[in-house]
Amino acid sequence: MTTTQTPSSSASLTVTHVLAELLERLERSVEPVGPEQYLSVVNHLVEAFGDAPPGIELGALLDTHPAAAELYENVNYQYAGLCRSPLESSLSAEQQARQVIERAMRSSNKGTPYGQS
Repeated sequence: MTTTQTPSSSASLTVTHVLAELLERLERSVEPVGPEQYLSVVNHLVEAFGDAPPGIELGALLDTHPAAAELYENVNYQYAGLCRSPLESSLSAEQQARQVIERAMRSSNKGTPYGQS
């Protein structure tokens, strides 16, 4: 009888962590990286994400590895959208843009009724 062993969650996360570290190094490398090497790391990391259990440990790993977090988000986009993107900074940027547009509209309307020139 053959038994199949499934990797423990800590083993899966160890592999995921090593691959995430490697992806970060490739992303920050000042030396050119071969596309085959980059693609191999990305493909292995995508597989590791499939084996990694969701939870606090995976979230912590993604918080400390931005390239892996972006890959995770892209792989899971159909289910969760941009689930790891910082909502506060996006919302703040949108509010600032609206304020600038409103100020520009008010200053262009000064002295002319209803914005007519």
